[in-house]
Amino acid sequence: MDKISELEEKIEQVRLKMYKFYSENPTDQRVLEVSTELDHLLNRLNEATKVKR
Repeated sequence: MDKISELEEKIEQVRLKMYKFYSENPTDQRVLEVSTELDHLLNRLNEATKVKR
C-alpha cells in the first residue's frame, strides 16, 4: 500500500471515530481532539498529493 492510500485509510478510521464520539455526546472534548488529529491527517494528505501533481 502506498503512502497516500495509507493516509486515506487512516483518515477514514479517524473520521469514523470522530462521528462516534459526536453521536454519543457532541460536546465531548474527545470530538475536538479527534477533529484536530483528522485535520493534521488531511493536511498531510494534501501535501502528499501536491507532490504527485
